[in-house]
Amino acid sequence: MRGPPGIGAGVLAAVLALLLASCAAPETARAQPPVWVVTDADSELVLFGSVHVLPPDLDWRPAPLTRALAAADDVWFELPVDPAAEAEVARLAGERGVLAPDRSLFAMLTPAERIQLSRVAETYAVDASTLDRLQPWLAEVALGAAAFRKYGAGAENGVEKAISAAAPARAGRRAFETPAEQIALFADTPLEEQLSALRETLQEMEDQPDAFAQMVAAWMAGDLDGLDREVLEPLRKSAPGFFRRVVTERNVRWTAALDDRLKGEGRTVVVVGMGHLIGADGLPARLRALGYSVTGP
Repeated sequence: MRGPPGIGAGVLAAVLALLLASCAAPETARAQPPVWVVTDADSELVLFGSVHVLPPDLDWRPAPLTRALAAADDVWFELPVDPAAEAEVARLAGERGVLAPDRSLFAMLTPAERIQLSRVAETYAVDASTLDRLQPWLAEVALGAAAFRKYGAGAENGVEKAISAAAPARAGRRAFETPAEQIALFADTPLEEQLSALRETLQEMEDQPDAFAQMVAAWMAGDLDGLDREVLEPLRKSAPGFFRRVVTERNVRWTAALDDRLKGEGRTVVVVGMGHLIGADGLPARLRALGYSVTGP
């Protein structure tokens, strides 16, 4: 599945978007997700791009990230990483993602699209009658989650939970957004843009059944051009307004928050969806443009 950042799957996890080794002893070089280091006179900020759901037993942690976590004064995530935030996301998704009793997702689609949705639902073992009760954005989440299950992937294996558990207890935890703010990004998207994104995902799930595995492989290889081309570009084209709200405008807000943090002192680790770190619009480029020293890919 494609995706920048978010709460679940498809455009959300679409959602989905993504993420050296020590020189102590010679070892076989292997690809790992990239790390960016941002510094000024008295601060260090390490940026790492997340894939929010992953298969188990994937060895993805780069040594520079492990070292940065051990020394971190604070760790920043998109959302709080705790059971209360998860419960609030689920509650709000149910509140804002379910259609009124007299409405139907299938009724919003053309006859050909209804057939395609039924076909994809059957292929990925998702109950079509349940999908029919959902707003397009939440239907996309449900379909994306089914695609992730095909690979045994889940949020319990994702980057955020692993990093939160690995960070020292003394390190502060910060979040850029609340559950309500993040759900609103998707629920407030105009209906036609939601449908456009859903159509894109349906086509991708049929044409590229291995898209999730390919995304994880590109992330592990640090293939930023490939991630931009395969993950971000389809969303830019199919739902430009949604892309602006969920990627560009958030990058602007988050850059301002990190600029304020860097004006203080200390060591910070920042973990956000990989889609927020790629290209001229990503956080590394934006912080570099503000005059900070940024090393990384």
